[in-house]
Amino acid sequence: QVQLVESGGGLVQAGGSLTLSCAASASIWNIYTMNWYRRAPGKQRELLATYTSHGNTNYADSVKGRFTISRDVAKNTVYLQMNSLKPEDTAVYYCNAHNVILGYDYWGQGTQVTVSS
Repeated sequence: QVQLVESGGGLVQAGGSLTLSCAASASIWNIYTMNWYRRAPGKQRELLATYTSHGNTNYADSVKGRFTISRDVAKNTVYLQMNSLKPEDTAVYYCNAHNVILGYDYWGQGTQVTVSS
């Protein structure tokens, strides 16, 4: 069982920045892809950024160039640096660990990000 604990959400003005953190309870980098998702009110869950077990990153078009996913192996933590935030980035943000061998997922509890105009 892997636990993911997110932190770093909050209220920020448009154009501002926030960094979300996702701390894992174990070292999982070798067999897990780490993902950040968000769900805005009335919308479907959206995959934003991926950090693969091989160290590759991918981004949704909606956040490419503004958001950066990174990890600190020593701290068992993955981050989402969010710059140039827009009101439409307002959502609950979730950290996800996807087991690439067995296909199951772990989820964090979510953290609210609110961007005011």
